[in-house]
Amino acid sequence: MKKTNIIRDKSFAFALRIVKLYKYLIENKEFILSKQLLRSGTAIGALVREAEHAESKADFIHKMAIAQKEANETDYWIELLYHSDFLNKDSYKSICTDILELKKLFIKVNQRVNGISNYFFIFIYVSSY
Repeated sequence: MKKTNIIRDKSFAFALRIVKLYKYLIENKEFILSKQLLRSGTAIGALVREAEHAESKADFIHKMAIAQKEANETDYWIELLYHSDFLNKDSYKSICTDILELKKLFIKVNQRVNGISNYFFIFIYVSSY
């Protein structure tokens, strides 16, 4: 039976959601902030994938820390889009729920990984989260 990797799955689903939001923003003539959102929002999942094949524990920690920073930056762009009236309240609340969940997962991973000698175990932990 294949184990589910929650952070991998959620970061990929979030990236897809960001791509769809980007398309919506472009259709509504928002070209600057949307590119920033696309870059940071899709980088999260890419960094998680890179971390899966990290060369060392330090490399894994570094990639996951950067993914956490990208999630925080993405949260900023989402908030800015909302307050500049490019996102309605319902859309904002919905996507905020997703990014907050990712940020919590990254915090948990980055707190736990330092206490686990083999960095591959962290994916087992997150899978059962």
